[in-house]
Amino acid sequence: MKTADDGIYIMMFSVHGLVRGRDLELGRDADTGGQIKYVIELCEALVEHPDVSRIELITRQVIAPGIDKQYAEPRETVKPGFDIVRLRCGPDEYLRKEALWPYLDAFVDEGIRYIQSQARHPDIMHSHYADAGYVVAKLAGLLGVPMIHTGHSLGRVKRERLADQGLKAKEIENQYNMAQRIEAEEIALDNASLVVASTRQEVDEQYSAYHSYQPRRMVVIPPGVDLHRFHSPKQAWHKPAIFGEVSRFLAEPRKPMILALSRPDERKNIGTLVEAFGQNAELRERANLVIVAGNRDDIQTMEEGPQQVLANLFYLIDRFDLYGSIAYPKHHEPDDVPHLYRLAAKSGGVFINPALTEPFGLTLLEASASGLPIVATEDGGPRDIVAYCKNGLLIDPLDKDAMAHALLTLLKDKALWRRCAQSGLSGVNRHFSWKGHVNKYLREIKSAHKKAGRKVTAPAKSQRSPRFDRLIISDIDNTLVGDEQGLRALMSRIEDAGTGIGFGVATGRRIETTLEVLKEWNVRLPDVLITSVGTEIHYGPDLAEDKDWSQFISYRWHADEIRRVMRELPGIKLQAKIDQRRFKVSYNVDPDLMPDIPEILRHLRVRDLHANVIFSHNAFLDVLPVRASKGGAIRYLAFKLGVAPQRMLVAGDSGNDEEMLRGATCGVVVGNHSPELDSLRGAERVYFARREYAAGIVEGIEHFAFLKESQRASIRTGAS
Repeated sequence: MKTADDGIYIMMFSVHGLVRGRDLELGRDADTGGQIKYVIELCEALVEHPDVSRIELITRQVIAPGIDKQYAEPRETVKPGFDIVRLRCGPDEYLRKEALWPYLDAFVDEGIRYIQSQARHPDIMHSHYADAGYVVAKLAGLLGVPMIHTGHSLGRVKRERLADQGLKAKEIENQYNMAQRIEAEEIALDNASLVVASTRQEVDEQYSAYHSYQPRRMVVIPPGVDLHRFHSPKQAWHKPAIFGEVSRFLAEPRKPMILALSRPDERKNIGTLVEAFGQNAELRERANLVIVAGNRDDIQTMEEGPQQVLANLFYLIDRFDLYGSIAYPKHHEPDDVPHLYRLAAKSGGVFINPALTEPFGLTLLEASASGLPIVATEDGGPRDIVAYCKNGLLIDPLDKDAMAHALLTLLKDKALWRRCAQSGLSGVNRHFSWKGHVNKYLREIKSAHKKAGRKVTAPAKSQRSPRFDRLIISDIDNTLVGDEQGLRALMSRIEDAGTGIGFGVATGRRIETTLEVLKEWNVRLPDVLITSVGTEIHYGPDLAEDKDWSQFISYRWHADEIRRVMRELPGIKLQAKIDQRRFKVSYNVDPDLMPDIPEILRHLRVRDLHANVIFSHNAFLDVLPVRASKGGAIRYLAFKLGVAPQRMLVAGDSGNDEEMLRGATCGVVVGNHSPELDSLRGAERVYFARREYAAGIVEGIEHFAFLKESQRASIRTGAS
């Protein structure tokens, strides 16, 4: 019998939606669909493998009226070795994924705190979708473990599809935060050791639109199907209870069933299917249309998107007078889904997935495993599925006539129907079993793990290893220094607080000039010095350099190549040699001539150069390793020194401090701050001080009650 330490420990991340191990509420909304089903089934299949000892699925804790209390439970054991862990992320309400972005840095910090509490750290971290990709890109670097990423659907593809439907660029951005999502996807690709795709088309056509596209770091592993649940109807099969729910809509319920099963999402293109059915008299004569679009009670209480999809569905039913020919049940249970497929198969019907874009199409495999031929959009996963299984026909999802013709072809040609049904059954068993998926997945991640090297465990014995109850870390210029009286008040507060309070600085300056400025202002040597824009960490009093940090930020760092390709850009000039560091390439810039930051990142990424680009004071540009920043260094210290981010107070004044101010730390923006930090106003753990320089830090300490003995157990949030 394997023990907890015998095999691989994999930590999965799927942040959005409603995630639990049983009775999945698939179709409840746009965020609770195929991705969640896939991740749960992947975890269940992996933990059964003898090489895997532990699986944890990290998601968002949801505490909200109308949401099952199970989603608020911090931990759920699905089966031995597989647990779902729910971490706090944002307010106590259920948020759609597009609204989660402001809270993901705090989710990173909650992840740090959780990992710190565990006796063993994961060997692999695997992110699902862009939001989790952003989170894991930060966490995996702290541990030095490989990051695996699965996109599920991609922002650039979605933006193109929405534009094809007539949505304006501003509408798309306002509704979907698309620029932020796409940059998160680029960050995931920057950091991932391996990208798992479902189809070759996803690799060749969808990911190729990204600047960080590197196909050699991508592998195609099609999802599996639970063949115990999804199988063809037996000879003595009896109609299930869901048949009664469907048949009450239909005048002739024994007709062949055209089945569509999806959540009520505009991208699922249900309206086009209804129009194709409604406009074709022969199709209406031969078959019934059954649309299972999630569960609903009163559509007026639903979110705007699903509400509009269902309202349009009802309008089209009335417009084409489809009463008696179409069923659209309000409720179904997860266990009804296999029965629906078998009902359609037994009737001689067809399953259709008319989605505008389909990264994979798990429902197509489920239908085929149930003995049902398919019609599907000629995009993404359906191409591979039909190529492997020869189980149906592909169509342009916007061509109503082609859609109706494909359905009629399968319904009328019984020999073709039987060939597709039989080929689907054998093809799914051969190519899309969970056993095959898991075996290939483990081969790939073992290879990635072997290449990754060692993980962070504890500071090296040769280094100073400070231990603090809490840490105060400040930027230097225009934050810590600038006002003598405020500085003396701050240092006095820190000294009076005792040895449990650590003091550190985080600055763009190199270590030599940092020490000069501190000496000039008569500031005692900090316990921690983060210098050169977060690329170097030293510990006082002997200024021991953190070698682990240097090792981890060296990931994909090619300074000579960066200097070479940056010469191709206008408006930038290398700073003096003394200002260059091993992990920092620094430039003076002409802001009127230089490209914008996204263009500079694109310029690097398309050349397989992955970096963090920092623009500050409208005059300076620093190119750093992709894992390096002041914010990244602070999270690294939180993890390595055992100080939870919630017990760190961080102060700054300018745009290059923004990352370290976001998240679960107590962030203080001093009164003399630059306008670029105004974007943080309203953040739940960022306080905007009225006083300037170090006096503003003192004000922030008072606001958070950071140094009060009574507050040591729990420092609450605060904002101004």
